[in-house]
Amino acid sequence: MTTDSQQPDTKQAILHVCRREILRPIRDEILRLSGFEVESTCHWHVAIAMFQGNPFHLVLVDVEGDDGVSLAENLCANVRTIHPGQLVAFVCNWRVAFVSDCPDQVLRTEFDPEAFVKGVKEMLKPSAKSDKPDQP
Repeated sequence: MTTDSQQPDTKQAILHVCRREILRPIRDEILRLSGFEVESTCHWHVAIAMFQGNPFHLVLVDVEGDDGVSLAENLCANVRTIHPGQLVAFVCNWRVAFVSDCPDQVLRTEFDPEAFVKGVKEMLKPSAKSDKPDQP
């Protein structure tokens, strides 16, 4: 068990971008309960401003429907322009199928919080990406 003084050093920072106002706070809370520090927004332009102000270990971009792929790719490209080594994942359900070179991973949620958190933890393992931010 960790003490409160140890927690800030162990928490990994996640930026969660999700246009769905009902789903975003639920995912945020699931991630917080799983030990992550989470900042989120439903606005793409706000996400870029948040990203410029703070380094994150992972940027999660919700992809709502096949038409949301181009928006997610655009956000991913902007994030990677600011920090080329940034770890990015698109989050979607089984109905969204696409091919994209931008995200490091596509996390399928299938409305399974345990699988969602497992996917996030797998992405954040030290061997998954070596250039994490120095300070979340």
